[in-house]
Amino acid sequence: MQDENLFSDFFQPGFVPHELPQMAQLLRARTYIDAFITLFRGGEDEVFVRLIVLREIGARADAPRWAPADLQSHFAYINQVKLDTVLKRLRDNGLLVWDSDEQLYAMSEAGRVALAAMGTMMQFAEGDAELGYLTSQVAAGQSLGQVSNEVMLNLLARLNELYADFEAALESQSEFQIRAAREKLEKVWQWVEKGTDVIRTVLTDEGTDQRVYQIAQSIALAQARMLRLTSVFHRRLSELASQRVHLGQSGLSTTNVADWLRQQTQEKLAGLGRDLILFHPEPHFVVSDILLDVAEYEICERERPINIVSEMPAGAAAQVVGEVEAERLMLAESLFDDLNRLVANGLGGDLPEAVIAPTYNETAYRLSLLSLLGDAEAALEKSVVADIVKIPLRLEASAELFEPDHPEVASISHGRLTPLKK
Repeated sequence: MQDENLFSDFFQPGFVPHELPQMAQLLRARTYIDAFITLFRGGEDEVFVRLIVLREIGARADAPRWAPADLQSHFAYINQVKLDTVLKRLRDNGLLVWDSDEQLYAMSEAGRVALAAMGTMMQFAEGDAELGYLTSQVAAGQSLGQVSNEVMLNLLARLNELYADFEAALESQSEFQIRAAREKLEKVWQWVEKGTDVIRTVLTDEGTDQRVYQIAQSIALAQARMLRLTSVFHRRLSELASQRVHLGQSGLSTTNVADWLRQQTQEKLAGLGRDLILFHPEPHFVVSDILLDVAEYEICERERPINIVSEMPAGAAAQVVGEVEAERLMLAESLFDDLNRLVANGLGGDLPEAVIAPTYNETAYRLSLLSLLGDAEAALEKSVVADIVKIPLRLEASAELFEPDHPEVASISHGRLTPLKK
């Protein structure tokens, strides 16, 4: 009856809160929920001080009970009146227990549970905290034989959200969005791999509940789709790189310029654009006193220039495109021959030696082709690029840079092309 009165303003007449499955589960955990309400009700400064006090009290494992004098000495940096208020709130709401016989404070069961939950959450304060936290909860439940449907569903929902974000980035055809999505995928990949191991264990456990088993299958499917995205990102970025517009023979491309502009402040961008706009909008319509005069001038008195029809010159783009394609075909065939020689010697070769060509553009194109080695989808095409993809070599690039004696290439990544074992 107490629960009915408590939630009477939230439910329609005739619904008893504790008879609803959604509410019944929460009411069974009411002691622990009340602990979190105690910790997080109030202003931000109050919440942080309560958490500091509770964490410090729980961290003393060798002597878990505290005398009032110990607390005053340990928390000397907190205002005494505020400290007494915090201790009283934690004690009155069941997070601390006061032993009146021994005059000592101790942590309650609800306080320990709340503190353990906070500690787990804080381990994932950086990176993709949500996916890491959910994966750890599933792993912990699996190890104890109590996998939660709710945690599994939350993990599945997060994986589906990430996949939708990555698909949206690919559909945008924006190099910047695709690069950002690939970086995000690399950050969360460690949790996807760990989640794969956990889900595999859940699926092979004969004691797994049927509902949990179905959710685990859906999670495994979502993780498999995420795995496929790795090669998709590489292929899409390679396609965009081949379509990149270069600014003369400078080695710069429109992507480099856009990257630089994105790193500038609004003030600097405004300074760059100053004096470039010859005319600025004049919103006369916001001044009611001259609205009629402006309208009369625009309609009756303004002289309109005579439209001049001019014909565009005949384009010659088809010939240029054909020349570019022919040049790329020759470069691809040359790279194909060079890679076959590396396979023939059985030892592979250094990446710079295999990639560097007489010009920057040729070098960049050869390097972009090497990134497709082993791509299963690209190998299905009938072209020299597909032949390159099928060559049994593995690209092993490193973060170190090699500075060749070259007029146009300042530096290139170190690495090796290693033959695949048969």
